[in-house]
Amino acid sequence: MKQKITEDLYYIGVADRRIHLFENVYPVNDGVTYNSYLLADENPVIFDTADGAFTSAYLENLNEALDGKTPSYLVVQHMEPDHSASIKALAEKYPEMKIVVNAKSKIFLEGFFPDLKNECVVVKDGEELVTGKHTLKFVFAPMVHWPEVMFTYDITDKTLFSADAFGSFGATGRVTGDEEPFDAYIPEARRYYSNIVGKYGVQVTAALKKASAVEIARVCPLHGKVLTGDRISKAVGLYSKWASYTPEQNSVVVAYASVYGNTKKAAEHLAAKLGEAGVTDVSVYDVSKTHFSYIIADCFKKSHVVLASVTYNAGIFPAMDNLVREIARHGIANRKFAFIENGSWAAQSAKLMREILSEVKGASFIGEPVSFRSTPKAEDLAMLDALAEHVAKDVNGN
Repeated sequence: MKQKITEDLYYIGVADRRIHLFENVYPVNDGVTYNSYLLADENPVIFDTADGAFTSAYLENLNEALDGKTPSYLVVQHMEPDHSASIKALAEKYPEMKIVVNAKSKIFLEGFFPDLKNECVVVKDGEELVTGKHTLKFVFAPMVHWPEVMFTYDITDKTLFSADAFGSFGATGRVTGDEEPFDAYIPEARRYYSNIVGKYGVQVTAALKKASAVEIARVCPLHGKVLTGDRISKAVGLYSKWASYTPEQNSVVVAYASVYGNTKKAAEHLAAKLGEAGVTDVSVYDVSKTHFSYIIADCFKKSHVVLASVTYNAGIFPAMDNLVREIARHGIANRKFAFIENGSWAAQSAKLMREILSEVKGASFIGEPVSFRSTPKAEDLAMLDALAEHVAKDVNGN
């Protein structure tokens, strides 16, 4: 069903609670929304569509919001199929509807839908479109997080249609309400940003600079809730930190890979010692149990990361190898890393993890890696204590 946002702006998207993995990668236990909007002006405008599995429900929502009118324009801000897969059905239903794209998205549109007959209106960065009482301005935001992405700013009502920016995992009831505390929004917004958009901090910063030049009354993203009031400035503040790879918190993520519990014992010993040394909110993860997306999100949040891995087939344990490479692939800059390795005869996982992370901009390595054989003994625990003390002093600025 439609949800009213303003006098003539409606939410017409759908909630997906059926999938387990977003993009077949990221767990979405609370689902995800595919947001689309209708501006019911003299010339009605649709902003993006919905995933192909929900085309029928999406068209029903649109039909209800149109209330007998015919859409004049479809604005395509992002061509990823979770937002564009219903374009063909929509275009066939409304053959006179014009499709507003930029030059890059037009190429993608033709790639996905080579047989579309609707006229395309190709816009440039900063170009405006008058739809009646509303004036829309198109703001290019390349690589946030595809190269063709653009935002749309409704000058009249000061609404920013932000594509995937400011999105979040989760499919709650109303996307237009701000009844939940902002703190409840942050974890899944952070996990969405860090895993989907996080690699493109430079491009996000450029997009934020463009957005800061205008007054914004509401933000309408393609996933998650519409932002209004002080939630906008709070979200922008978080995005500014995330895009600049500035930790939100001086604390430690401890992630371990353990086969028989010995590396786990070392990691938990170190975490306990960090707590004794005054480090608050230390996170401990078993990389074989916790999906990497949650750990990546916490690495965006915190300043220090300790990685503990058993040596496996003369390399890094597979789940830890994946996490370390995801940290590198996401370019989580300006973090401080420490290492623990275990090997019954040839421990070398610390060296290999460091080699991968040395390619990350601003990565630094603190303390001596703790290397032990099979199970941590008294002398190994002493080295873990020393590493914990070193990390704690660095975290606490001592």
